[in-house]
Amino acid sequence: MTRPTLSRLLFWSAAAFAFVMAVLPHPPDVPGSPSDKVQHVAAFVTLGLLAGWAYRGTSLLSLALRLSLFGAFIELVQAIPALHRDSDVFDWIADTVAACIVLIGLNWWRSRSERKE
Repeated sequence: MTRPTLSRLLFWSAAAFAFVMAVLPHPPDVPGSPSDKVQHVAAFVTLGLLAGWAYRGTSLLSLALRLSLFGAFIELVQAIPALHRDSDVFDWIADTVAACIVLIGLNWWRSRSERKE
């Protein structure tokens, strides 16, 4: 499997996992019982890193926007009463901020790496 194929497979697997965990009516307990916001930040830090690796040719601003929209979509789905989940705009904000911070860090790291070459 080539690097782009593997990295995209990992990204989409992580995105699917995050979505399923976010919409399960009774998700499994996470070791250490981190708060909901910590879980959101962890998920979107991971998705930001994987997106930056999987889609190196895509602008980081575009990736940030798409990850933010994904976070908003999760919150909309969580608003479905049958799921018995809580939709919270602050969860979406946490998702967006986490993804943006990671992508800004990736941009900084890439620019440093390119200057060294």
